[in-house]
Amino acid sequence: MPNCPQCLKSFSSARRVAAHLAQPKSKCHAWQRERLGLSLHSSSLTVGSTPNSSPSLDGFHDLPACDGFDVVQPVHDAIDTFVPFGDSDFDGEEGIWNPSVAESAALLAELGQGRQIQPFSSAGEVFDTGETFLKRFELDPFSSFRRTNLYYPFSGLNDWEMANFLLQSKMSMAKIDEFLSLGSVRTLPLSFWTAKELRSRIELLPTVPRWNYRIIATSYPTKSPAILYFRDSLECIEALFNHPYYADHMMYTPFRVFTSAERVVREFSEWMSGDVAWRMQSKLPPGATLCGVILSSDKTHITNMCGGKVAHLLLISLANIKMAVRNKASSHAFLLNALMPVVEFIHPMHRICSVLEARLFHECLDIVLQPLKVAARIGRMMSDPAGNLRHCFTPLAAYILSRIQCDPNDVERYFALCKDFRLSSVAEPFWRNWPLSDPANFLTPEPLHHWYRKFWDHDVQWCKNALGAPELDFRYSVLHPIVGMRHFKDGITALKQVTGRAQRDMQRFMVAVIGGAASRDVVIAVRALMDFRYLAQAPRITSIIQDRIKATLAEFHNHKDKITEEGLRRGAESGSALNHWFIPKLELMQSVAPSISELGAPVQWSADTTEHAHIEVIKEPASTTNHQNYDTQICRYLDRVERCQLFETATRLSALGDADDTHDQDLAVEDDGAEDDELNMADDEDAAAILKDIWSSRRSVPDFFGIAEKLRAALPGSIPHPVRTFSSGATALCVNRRPSIKCISIDKAAELFDIPDLRGALADYLSHEGPHAQNFHSFGRQRRSPPGAHLPFSDLQVWYKVRLQQKSYHDSSSLEPVFTINACPPNCTWKYGHHDAAILQVDARHEWPASGLTGHTVVDVRLIMCPVSPRGLRLVWDDRLLVYVRRFDIVPQRQADVDLATGLHVLKRATRASGEFLGDVLPLDQIKSYAHLVPRFGEAADNRFTSTNGFHSAQSFWLNRYFDKEFYYALSL
Repeated sequence: MPNCPQCLKSFSSARRVAAHLAQPKSKCHAWQRERLGLSLHSSSLTVGSTPNSSPSLDGFHDLPACDGFDVVQPVHDAIDTFVPFGDSDFDGEEGIWNPSVAESAALLAELGQGRQIQPFSSAGEVFDTGETFLKRFELDPFSSFRRTNLYYPFSGLNDWEMANFLLQSKMSMAKIDEFLSLGSVRTLPLSFWTAKELRSRIELLPTVPRWNYRIIATSYPTKSPAILYFRDSLECIEALFNHPYYADHMMYTPFRVFTSAERVVREFSEWMSGDVAWRMQSKLPPGATLCGVILSSDKTHITNMCGGKVAHLLLISLANIKMAVRNKASSHAFLLNALMPVVEFIHPMHRICSVLEARLFHECLDIVLQPLKVAARIGRMMSDPAGNLRHCFTPLAAYILSRIQCDPNDVERYFALCKDFRLSSVAEPFWRNWPLSDPANFLTPEPLHHWYRKFWDHDVQWCKNALGAPELDFRYSVLHPIVGMRHFKDGITALKQVTGRAQRDMQRFMVAVIGGAASRDVVIAVRALMDFRYLAQAPRITSIIQDRIKATLAEFHNHKDKITEEGLRRGAESGSALNHWFIPKLELMQSVAPSISELGAPVQWSADTTEHAHIEVIKEPASTTNHQNYDTQICRYLDRVERCQLFETATRLSALGDADDTHDQDLAVEDDGAEDDELNMADDEDAAAILKDIWSSRRSVPDFFGIAEKLRAALPGSIPHPVRTFSSGATALCVNRRPSIKCISIDKAAELFDIPDLRGALADYLSHEGPHAQNFHSFGRQRRSPPGAHLPFSDLQVWYKVRLQQKSYHDSSSLEPVFTINACPPNCTWKYGHHDAAILQVDARHEWPASGLTGHTVVDVRLIMCPVSPRGLRLVWDDRLLVYVRRFDIVPQRQADVDLATGLHVLKRATRASGEFLGDVLPLDQIKSYAHLVPRFGEAADNRFTSTNGFHSAQSFWLNRYFDKEFYYALSL
C-alpha cells in the first residue's frame, strides 16, 4: 500500500496519499511544501538539474560493489586516488549564500529567534523518491503473506505480542520452554510451543544488517584464533539514516549560526555547525549530503568475578542525528558494528605483544570500515526517513602517520625506531586511505575520561592534601542534602571504583567545600578548572564563551604554581611531592577551545552514551548465553532483538495506517477541511507516540509544563482548586494532590513551623493583594500589620514540599529533571525542620534564567500553604498557593559581588531593624529555581555541624552555583 512519505501512514491508493498531503493545515502538507523548495534541510535543486537526475560521478574510477561484503578485500589503491570536489576557499564567498526567511525558519525554530542562519549552498539536495521505512518493510520476501496477515509468520497480534515479550525478556531457552509448558499457557492459541521453534520464526522477519565473521591470519602465533565478527558498516549507517524515529532529529546541511544580524559572534552546537563539516561539504559534488560517521571502540568485561572474559566492541553512529537525541542511551543511536578479536600473542616481549594487538585492531578496522571508505569516495544513494533519495558521503577524520624507514614486518626493529618518535608502531592505521579525513575530526575532546577522570585523579588529590582527608570528608558529609542527588555521608577520599557519575557529583560541591580553607591561589586554580569544565559542557557555545574557556585555562596556569609550592601534587604510589606538570589530560585541555569552532560543542563527544551502550549490546546479551562462545551468541541475540524492534515498529505503523484508511475512504480535498486538518494532526501525533513508545526511554522526565497547560485549558469546575500544577515563565511547580496537613489553624501553623510573624505576614499579603488576586509581590517592605492582625480566614492547608521543573537554559523545548524544595516542620530527624533554599523573583521586569540574580533574591522556604475559606464563603485568594520565605542578603566583597577566589556569592540571613529575620508571604509561583547553600566553614569546620543542622546553624553561606549546570549557566552566562 502507498505511504505518506512524512508520517508513514498507509493508504489504499496513491490518490488517498495525495489527498492526505493536500490538507492545508496539516504537518504533512507543510512538509511537502518544504520539500518543494522552502526547507533548509531539503534545499532547492540547482539550476538546470531535474528531480530524477543522478549526481555526476565524472572522474571516478569504478570500484567493486560491496554486496557479499564478507568476501570483499580492501581496495586501497582505488581509495587513495580520491580527488576532492571543487577547490573553493573555505573563507571565501563561494558556496555561501543568504537564505530566505522561509529557508531559515527550520533552524530558527530550534535555535531561537534573533539568530542569523547561514546554510551551505546546494547541499543535501533530494535527487529522487527513495524508500521509506515502511516501503522497505513491504519489499520483504514474505510481504505477500502480510497482505492478509500483517503479523506473519505469527498467527496474529496476540501471537506476536507473546513472541516479542519472550524474545526480549532475556530468558534462556530452557526458561522459555518451561514457560510455554505451563498449563495456562497451553490454552493460548500460539503458533509455537518451544524456544527453538520461536527463534526459527524470528528468522522469517524482515532482515537487519547481517552479521559475518572472518578468521584473521596473524604474522605471530596466538593462543586462540583471531575471529572478527562484524556487520556491513554502510548498512548500519543506512539503517540509522532511514530510521523513522530520527525523522525530526536529522540534519542534512552544514550551517553557520550568528547571534545577531551583524554576524559578529558565532554560535557552535551540532557537528554540522562547525567549520570541519563546512570544509568537507565544500569538497563534495553539488547537492551531496554529508553523513559524518562516529566510531567508538572500547573493551568491556563480560565476566567480572571469574573467567576474565573481555569483549572489544566497535560502535557506530551518525553525526547528522542531533546530539540531544544521539547522546541519549535510550535512543539506540549507536549500533554494534563489530566485535574485535581479543587474543593473546605469544612473544617474549610484553610491549611487542601490545604492538601486535594494535596492528591486529587496525587491520580489522580496515576490513569493517571498507564500505564507508568507498562511500566517502564515490558516494552512496540513500533514503532518508521521509523517503527522499540523497547522494550521501560518509567521511571520518584521517591521520597521516609519519613513516619510519624500516620494514614494518620486522616488528622488533620497527618498534625500537618508533619509540624514539613516541609512535605506536602501527604501520598502516585504519584511517590512512579514508577520503575527506583529518585527525582533528575524530580525535575529539572526550569529557568523561579527559575531564571528569582528571578531576578525580588530580583535583581531588590536591584538595585532600590541602585540607587533609578527615577535614575534606567531614565537610562533604555535613552538606545539606539535595533530593535526587548523591549525598556523601562518609566523605569521598575512601571511595572505591568511582564512576563518572560519582565524579560529577563530587564536582558539584568541591569549590564551596574548600573555600576559606585552602590557600587563595589553590582555590582559584581549582575553581578555574571547574569553570572550564562547566562552560565546555554547554550544548551551545558562542565565540565569546569560547574565549572564556581559553581564559579559565589560562587562569589555572597563572595560579597552579602554588599547588606545587605547597607540595599538594604528589605521586600516586610514592606519595612524594612532584614539581612538574606532566599530566596528559591537562595537556589535552589545550585543544578543547580550538575544537569548538571546528567540531561543535564538545559535550556531544562524551563517552557516557557509548559506555552505557556496553550494557545494552554486550552485558545483557551475555547474560542470556550458556557462557560458552560469547561472541556468536551475542551477535545472534542482537540480531533477534533488532528484528523484533523493527517488526514491532513496522506493524504498529501499518496498523495505524489501516485504521486511518477506513476514515479516508471517501476523503476528498474539498471536504470539511478544518475537521480533517485536526484528524491529520492527530494522526501525526499517533505515529510519533508509537515511535516514542518503542524507541525512547520508558523512564521519561515528567512534563509539568504540559500538565499545567492541560489544567489551564480545563473546563471550570472540572479540576480541584487550588490548581496543584502550574507554570510561570521557564519554571513549573507541582504540589501533591493531598495536602500534608489538610487543615490547621494559623496560630498552630506559626507555632509548628516556628514563624512568629506568620499572621502579620499574611495580613500584609492580603493588604497588597487588594480586592483582585494574582498580583505580583515584591519583598522586604516594612511590616505594617500587627502580630495579631485579623484575617478573613482562620485555617490553612499545608504542603511539606513542592517539586520544581525548569526549561533548559540553552533549549526551551528541553525539560530539566525535577528538583524538590522541602518545607517540613521539626521532627525527630530534623530538629530545626527540613528547609531548602530557592530563587525568588522580586522584580517583574526580570525573568529567570535570562536575568540571573538581577530582579531575584535567595530565600529560605519555610511554609507552603493555601488559605481555607470559611464554610459558605468563597475567597478570591483560596485558589492560589502561597509560601512564607525568609530572605538572604548578598554580602559585598572586595569591589565585587562574589568572592574573587571561589567566584561564589556570600550570603547571610536578612534581619529587620528589630533583629527578627526578614520574612514575608508571597505567591508560590514567584519561586523560580532551587538553590543550594553551603556553610562557610572557614579554616576548620565546626565539629558540631551535621547534615541536618548546618542549614540552621551556620552564620553565612556560599551560594553554590556548581550544584547544577543549568543553575551555573543562569548565574554565569
